[in-house]
Amino acid sequence: MTRTIGVALPIPAPYGGQLDEFRRAAGDPMAEFVPAHVTLLGPTALADDEVPAVVEHLRVAATRHTSFDLHLRGSGTFRPITAVVFVAVASGISECEMLEKDVRTGPLDRERLYPYHPHVTVAHDLDDDTLDRVYAQLAHFEARFRVPGFTLFEHGVDGRWRPQQDFPFST
Repeated sequence: MTRTIGVALPIPAPYGGQLDEFRRAAGDPMAEFVPAHVTLLGPTALADDEVPAVVEHLRVAATRHTSFDLHLRGSGTFRPITAVVFVAVASGISECEMLEKDVRTGPLDRERLYPYHPHVTVAHDLDDDTLDRVYAQLAHFEARFRVPGFTLFEHGVDGRWRPQQDFPFST
């Protein structure tokens, strides 16, 4: 059997809920299925027998990193490449990049579709007017918090991404 996993930095309360609400208010149909996060590894198909090695790989990878501060500030977009509006990572970028690089080794070594750019998606595949509105609404969004580790998510048959296991950093 095959399952789809992802690895991400969840956005803690109250900020995660605020960003989820922005996504819902924009009419993004994925708002109910994808909690606010910074992706380290996007949707990846795994056979059931690959999961134990992936979990061990993630456990070891987490021990090579330490907690860091993440600062989200303002909005950005990937248009015209993709119809996405996001909240930008203002600091903690290099930590996210090092984590992403480490996670995407060993059993999770996969080709990237795009260069890695840490961000929090708040609107995806919506019309230009809606994307413009969300971009303007989040221009002054700001959040700062400590990142203690990352999370393995699994895509359920109902379309929801659910946390499966947290991987704390070494300190």
